Amino acid sequence: MEEKIRRALYRFVLLIFILLSLFLLAKLFPYYNGLLVGIWKVLTPFLIAGFIAFLLHPIVEKLHERHLPRWIAILVIFFIFFAGVGYGLYKGIPRLIHQLKDLNAQIPEFAEGYRNLILQIYQQTSDLPESFHDQLTEILYQMETWTNERVTMLIASFSGIVEVLVIAAVIPVLTFYFLKDIERIKDACKKLTPKRFHFEGKTLVQDISVSLGGYIRGQFIVCLFVGGLSFLGFWLIGIKYPLLLGVIVGATNIIPYFGPLIGAFPAVIIALTTSVNMVAYVLITIIVVQVIEGNLLSPYIVGKSIHIHPILIILALLVGEETAGILGMILAVPILTCIKVIVEHIWRARTTH
Repeated sequence: MEEKIRRALYRFVLLIFILLSLFLLAKLFPYYNGLLVGIWKVLTPFLIAGFIAFLLHPIVEKLHERHLPRWIAILVIFFIFFAGVGYGLYKGIPRLIHQLKDLNAQIPEFAEGYRNLILQIYQQTSDLPESFHDQLTEILYQMETWTNERVTMLIASFSGIVEVLVIAAVIPVLTFYFLKDIERIKDACKKLTPKRFHFEGKTLVQDISVSLGGYIRGQFIVCLFVGGLSFLGFWLIGIKYPLLLGVIVGATNIIPYFGPLIGAFPAVIIALTTSVNMVAYVLITIIVVQVIEGNLLSPYIVGKSIHIHPILIILALLVGEETAGILGMILAVPILTCIKVIVEHIWRARTTH
């Protein structure tokens, strides 16, 4: 009985200590915020390079298993990957920036189109109270302001990316050494880990790698297909800015369930400035692409690599959005996958002892 009381008291004191520490960190955040930003800027190239190496490592291993020297396998995959990405950025980013600037310049024209649309609604709803018309005017003004701000932010972001690409020249070098010295990195991590955790730690890392790696690689391939199909569909129906809209649809498709809705919103908004028929064409294009993605691409490319119930995924997406916006929604499922694997290992360890 005394032992149970002692354990409960220990847990209570530990909980109070953790809560006080979090409170203190929150209060002192303005003082160390600059330090965290500096550390983040330094670590970002390493994190990006580590992530790319994580994606490419299984391909390198498969080539190495076919008796191809590791360094040659790395150079082959390395060249194909970075040459493809570099060529895509070289050709795509200037066009994206051009379309974004053009979109920003066309906002007044789009606003005029919305005003004409609202005027038609006014005429068709003339019998409704004046307060309804005032609400429509306010919604139009807020929509114009919001769109203008977001497009300006996007242009600034893409311009910043172009500047960062010069600094990011270090990422390929880091990726090469991560792939080349992966065994040394594993040995260093093993030495830093107590021996009693070696087997369990190795199994945990392998399971996370299989679940998370399969999901991320599959999602990237699916997003590329969805973005390409959307661009082709938008180009065929003749909507403005097909490349920009295709990139948005492809990028947001990485978010389960909510991604297609987020990606469709800009296309529908731009289509509204043309005609109701264009809105219908855009919706049909997006529906067709999503049907292809849901029935052909995802089942065969991504499969059921994470084995998580949709309710938990939706909960994770909502928490991620509340915590960190769109970025939180993108990271929600990978983080949930890691938590799931860790919980399964802890549960298995307890039930086997």
